[in-house]
Amino acid sequence: MATLDGLTLGFLARELNGFLRGGRIDRISQPFHDMVVFNLYNRGESYRLLISASPECARIHLTQKFFENPLKAPMFLMLLRKHLLGGRILDIRQLNGDRILQIDIIARNELGDEGIKTLYFEAMGRYTNLTLVENGMILDAARRVSDHMSRVRTILPGLPFVMPPRQDKIAPEEATREALIEKLSGQTGKLESVLAASITGLSMQSARELSYRMAGKEGVLLSDLPLDELSENLSKLLLGRPSLHAPQLNTSESGDRLEALPFCYYTKRGFTEKPTDTLSQAVETAFDEGDRQTRHRQRTQSLARVIENAQKRAENRILAQEEELANAARMEEFRINGELLTAFGHLVEKGADRAELPDYYNENRLREIALDPSLSAAQNAQRYFKKYRKSNVARKMAAEQMELARKELNFCEEALYFLSQAQTEEELSALRSELQEAGFIKRTAKHRPVKKTKPAPMKFVSTGGFTILVGKNSTQNERLLRTSSPDDWWLHAKDIPGSHVIVKTDGKKADEQTLLEAAKLAGYYSKGKGQGVPVDATLRKHVRKITGGGPGAVTFTNNTLYIVDATEEEIKALKA
Repeated sequence: MATLDGLTLGFLARELNGFLRGGRIDRISQPFHDMVVFNLYNRGESYRLLISASPECARIHLTQKFFENPLKAPMFLMLLRKHLLGGRILDIRQLNGDRILQIDIIARNELGDEGIKTLYFEAMGRYTNLTLVENGMILDAARRVSDHMSRVRTILPGLPFVMPPRQDKIAPEEATREALIEKLSGQTGKLESVLAASITGLSMQSARELSYRMAGKEGVLLSDLPLDELSENLSKLLLGRPSLHAPQLNTSESGDRLEALPFCYYTKRGFTEKPTDTLSQAVETAFDEGDRQTRHRQRTQSLARVIENAQKRAENRILAQEEELANAARMEEFRINGELLTAFGHLVEKGADRAELPDYYNENRLREIALDPSLSAAQNAQRYFKKYRKSNVARKMAAEQMELARKELNFCEEALYFLSQAQTEEELSALRSELQEAGFIKRTAKHRPVKKTKPAPMKFVSTGGFTILVGKNSTQNERLLRTSSPDDWWLHAKDIPGSHVIVKTDGKKADEQTLLEAAKLAGYYSKGKGQGVPVDATLRKHVRKITGGGPGAVTFTNNTLYIVDATEEEIKALKA
C-alpha cells in the first residue's frame, strides 16, 4: 500500500491550508475507531476533511466519500465535538518537514471563552496517531499509548504532549546552501541514500527523484558531484518546492498499484501519469482501495475468530455429550440390578458388599451385583433405580444437546465458507447479523444494526434462457427457498457448505443443459470450489425447511445427483 512521506505531506498541508484556513467546523464523525471526518464550511463552499490514524493507511486529505457511522458515538468523538464544533481552522502546517501536521483551531468553551486547541496528526507507521491538545496538555488521542506500550512517549489524557524525538537531519525549509554543505561534507555513498539520511521526511522514492534532478541520472555517487554546486542547486529546489505543485496519480502498467505524487517524478517509469485537480484527489484514489481492503481483512479476521471459537465450543460439547452417552449406556445394567435386588433381596446377606443373584434375563445365570454394605437390599435396589432414572434423563438430554451442537457446527462451517466468499462490507454486515441472531455475537449499541434491506442474490442465465439465482449467505439461501415456486429447481453441493441455487422455471420444463449449468454453479459456489463436486438437484416442492435447523437448513427427497467440474470461465459466461 502507498505511504505518505514528509515531502508529500508538506504539499498536502499547504493545499489544505488554502482550502480550509478560516473554515468553520460544522460536523464531526468517526466512522472507524482510527478515522475522523470533519465537515467544514469556508468562503461559501463545503468541505470534508478525512484524517485516518490507521497504522496501515495513515492519510489526511479532502474527501468526496460518505461513511456509515456507529450508532453510538465513541468517547474520542464526543470529546472532539465538545471542544471543536463551531471552531475555525487557524492554520495547518507541517513540523520540521517531517510526517507531522499541526492543525490549530480556535473555538469557544462551555463558558463562551475562546481558546486555541491543536490537533497533531502523526503519520509514523505503527506510531501513527491523532492527538487533541490544549495548553500543551493532552485531552485525548485516537490511539492511547501507555508506558507499557512505549518507553519513549506516553500519550494519555492529562499528560503533557511531547513531540517525537527530532532526527539529526535538516528540515527542507532550513536547507540553505551552507547548512547542506556542512551536513553532506565527509559523507560517502550513493547520493540518494545520503539525501534520505540527511533531509527530514524524504522516502527513498523522493530521495531518488531529488538525486536524479541534481545529477541527471540515477545511481550517482555523492563524490561524483562538486559539493558547492550540489548544495546550491539542492537548496534552491528544496526551498522552492511549493512552486513544483502539480499533483498527479500514477498507475502501474498492471493497474494494481496507484501512487499519489505532488509533482511529476522523472524516475517513475512504467507508470501512466494522470494530472489531478488537487493532491487530495490523487491521495484519496491511491489510498482508498487499499484502506478498504485492509479494513475488510480486519473485519473478516474478527468474524473468523468469532466463528472458529463457536466451532470449537460446539466440537467440545459434542465430545462431552458423547462421553455422557457412553456413561448412560449402563442404564439398562442399573435397571436390571434394581429389579433383581427387588426380586431376590431375601438372598442378600446383611452388610455384604456384593451379591450373586439369578438373572432371569439371562437364563437365570448368576449375576454379580456390587452393593453398598451400609444399605439394605431394598435400599440398594432403590439406589440402582435412581441411577437408572438419572442415566435415562442424561441420555435424552445428551442426545438433544448433541443434536443442537451438531446444528451449530454445521452453521459455523457454512458461515466460514460464506465469510471466505464475502467481498463487500454489506456481505460482512449481513453475516455479522446472522452471527448475532445465532447468539455468537452480543448485540451492543456500539454496532449499528444491519439495515433491513434485501440485497439481491447472484443472478445467472443458462444457455437455455432460464434465470438461475445463487445465494451469498445463509439468510439469502433461506430467502431463495421462501420466494421460489414449487416447480422451480433447487440445487446444493452434497454434504458440504455452499450456496443454494434456484432455477426459475416460470412453469416451463427446464432442459438438462440448464440443470447441468445450475449444478456447476452449485459446485463452484461451495467449499468444493467446483472440482469434482457432487450436487443434489430436486424440485423445490420436495425441499423442506428443518425446524430449528438455522437459516438455510433443509431436508429433501426425489433428488438427482450430478458430479460436476466448473471453471471460472464457465461461471463468467453464465453471469447475467
